[in-house]
Amino acid sequence: MTSLKYMSGFGNEHASEDPRYPGALPEGQNNPQVCPYGLYAEQLSGSAFTCPRATNRRSWLYRILPSVCHKPFQPLQEGHLTHNWDEVEPDPNQLRWKPFEIPKASQNKLDFVSGLHTLCGAGEPRGRNGIAIHIFVCNTSMLDRCLYNSDGDFLIVPQQGKLLITTEFGKMLVEPNEICVIQQGMRFSVEVFGETRGYILEVYGAHFELPDLGPIGANGLANPRDFLVPVAWYEDRKIPRGYTVISKYQGKLFTAQQDFSPFNVVAWHGNYTPYKYHLENFMVINSVAFDHADPSIFTVLTAKSTRPGVAIADFVIFPPRWGVANNTFRPPYYHRNCMSEFMGLIKGHYEAKEEGFQPGGASLHSMMTPHGPDADCFEKASKAKLEPERVAEGTMAQS
Repeated sequence: MTSLKYMSGFGNEHASEDPRYPGALPEGQNNPQVCPYGLYAEQLSGSAFTCPRATNRRSWLYRILPSVCHKPFQPLQEGHLTHNWDEVEPDPNQLRWKPFEIPKASQNKLDFVSGLHTLCGAGEPRGRNGIAIHIFVCNTSMLDRCLYNSDGDFLIVPQQGKLLITTEFGKMLVEPNEICVIQQGMRFSVEVFGETRGYILEVYGAHFELPDLGPIGANGLANPRDFLVPVAWYEDRKIPRGYTVISKYQGKLFTAQQDFSPFNVVAWHGNYTPYKYHLENFMVINSVAFDHADPSIFTVLTAKSTRPGVAIADFVIFPPRWGVANNTFRPPYYHRNCMSEFMGLIKGHYEAKEEGFQPGGASLHSMMTPHGPDADCFEKASKAKLEPERVAEGTMAQS
C-alpha cells in the first residue's frame, strides 16, 4: 500500500490539491465564474452560516461533477441500525457484552454499512440532540458504494483490522489504537483487509471538539498538532452499472444511484474535514500525590451540549501510565454517575475488570447505576504494597 500523506492540526484552515491538477484551487475567491480545469465549486457547510467565527465550519470542494447529479433516493432496509430506544424495555442493570462475532466472508459477506449494529443511545436525530453507539463487524470492502451521515458525526474506533477510508477530501488509513472522525455530510467508503471489528460513537447536533484545559494550561491531553487530515485525492471514474450513495437520514437509510465515483474532488480548502488521531500521542495527566483526579482528565474529544460544562458525549481513554499515588486505592473508585458510561476494550486487560471483559466486547453502566472494581481487584489493590508502577501496560480501553 502506498504511504499516505496528511496535514496536521485540529480545526485548522487547510488547503490541498491533487498534484495531477496543479493550480486547481482558485486564487483569491471561492466561486469563480469558471473554475480552473472546468471544475465545479461546491461548499460543504458543517455549521449555520451565521455561527460565530470560532465555531463556523465549512469547506469548498472543487470537483469534476457536482454531487447533485444523482437519481432520487429510495428507502433501504436499515438492518440492525435504530434510533428507536423504545424497542426494548429500559434496563438499569450493569451490562456487559462478549466480543462481537465477525462472520466468515464465505458464510455471510458484510461490508461496513451492512455490518452496523446499534447497541445503545439516547435522544433522537430529528431534534438534533443525542447520541448512538454502534458496533461494526465486516469482512468485505464497500464496492462502488459510499455512505454519508446527515444526522451527525461518526467517531470510529477500529478494534480489529485496519480501515482504508476514502473520503471526498482524500484517503486515511486507520488502524487499531487510532480513531477517526467523519463529520456530518461527508461521503466515505471503507476498504477492509480481512475480518474487522470496532466501535462507533455517533453524536447528533454537535461536532467533536478538544476539551478546554483550564488550569492544565496550554499543553496536554490530545495536542492539536497530532490530529491528521488527508490530502486531496480524486478518481475520475465512470460506473455504467451504477454507483450507490447511501444516506443516513433521520435514523433511516436511503440509496441513490449515479454513474460516477463521488470521490472526484480534485482540490479543496476549509476547516471542515475528516481527521484521524493516534491514541498513543495522548499526554496523560495523573495524580502524583494522593487520591484520584476524576476520569475527565482522560478526555480526548468532547461534543458539548448547550449547558456549560455538560457534554452530549465525551470520548475518554485509559492508556498506559504511571500510578504513584500514596495511601490511595489506585484502581477506579466505586461510582454512581449522572452520566451513562459505555466502555469498549481495544486491547489488553482493563485493570478493574481483568476477567470477562475482553477486547472487542463492551460494558454499559447507565446513569446512577453503581459500578466499580470486582471483588478480586478490590482485595488485591487493598493489600498491595504501594510503589510506583506502570498501569494498563499493553492496554487501551475507551469510554
